[in-house]
Amino acid sequence: MGTRGREIVGMDVEKLLGLLNKAYADEWLAHYQYWLGAKVAKGPMKEAVIAELIQHAADELRHADMLTTRIIQLGGTPVLNPADWFKHSNCGYDAPADPFVQKLLDQNIKGEQCAINVYKALVELTANKDLVTYNIALQILQDEVAHEEDLQALQEDLETILKGR
Repeated sequence: MGTRGREIVGMDVEKLLGLLNKAYADEWLAHYQYWLGAKVAKGPMKEAVIAELIQHAADELRHADMLTTRIIQLGGTPVLNPADWFKHSNCGYDAPADPFVQKLLDQNIKGEQCAINVYKALVELTANKDLVTYNIALQILQDEVAHEEDLQALQEDLETILKGR
């Protein structure tokens, strides 16, 4: 941990570390939800949905890496036990118990919308206080907004197919 890097954070670092760990837990659960959904997906447009889920899974893992780096820079410890991800999570986890692509898209859109709210709040909280975390949260927020848009576009295409038009 860099002493000056922690000192320049214009807010309660312990509170920030708690929020970053919650986001970190979300990213791991989202990664697994996307990854597993891609493995079990069934239905029309399955290949397009699988490709999108695999890409999003990789993005969520990259987000977890970014958050881990920041947590450690601030002198914190990322959540070490995967069982604890559920306790810390903001957005939870929707198991892909129903592998139909429409259900998977619905679940993941809901997750992205939650993530957008989490990162919007983190951006607002860190603006003009912790520019490093602000930039990380902003980058992730941009990805989550793009994810929601990608999933909703697939959902619209799927609805068109299912309606027979």
